[in-house]
Amino acid sequence: MRALKFFLPGLLAVALAGCASYHLGPANGIIAGEKSVTVLPFNNQTLQPRLGAALTQSLRERLQTDGTFRLAKQGDGDVVVTGVIRNYQRQGLGYLSTDAMTPENYRVDVIVHVTARERASGKLLLDKDVKGHTLVHIGSDLASAERQSLPLLADDLARNITEILAEGAW
Repeated sequence: MRALKFFLPGLLAVALAGCASYHLGPANGIIAGEKSVTVLPFNNQTLQPRLGAALTQSLRERLQTDGTFRLAKQGDGDVVVTGVIRNYQRQGLGYLSTDAMTPENYRVDVIVHVTARERASGKLLLDKDVKGHTLVHIGSDLASAERQSLPLLADDLARNITEILAEGAW
């Protein structure tokens, strides 16, 4: 009983200390929705069709959902985000049991160079490569499987970009 008397306050102190750095709202110090952002269409430098449009749309939707920034409707946002899709790569993960050379599952990776600038001053806020990935089960048709996995890939990349922008660790 005596050990419990010392154990419970110690446990409570450790639990409260773990929550001491938690902040409610945006972590970058600005008020949610204070700044607006314009997302320009991504430039696709890969051979994968429709990738630029999917990634741009997914980033816009993710930024709206996040709430740290307002999405500018007329292209006059405080922050302008652009991206260049530099790499789209497929890597075989699992292979057919009947044919060791034919992949059954792929990991698809995309690398986008993202820049964010303040519209008024032209100050560069973000200039880095951001990665996204998803897993694809091929089935009978690789093209259909990749087309169906494109929203998942775009959403993962959009989540990563939004996280970087919202944290403000520029």
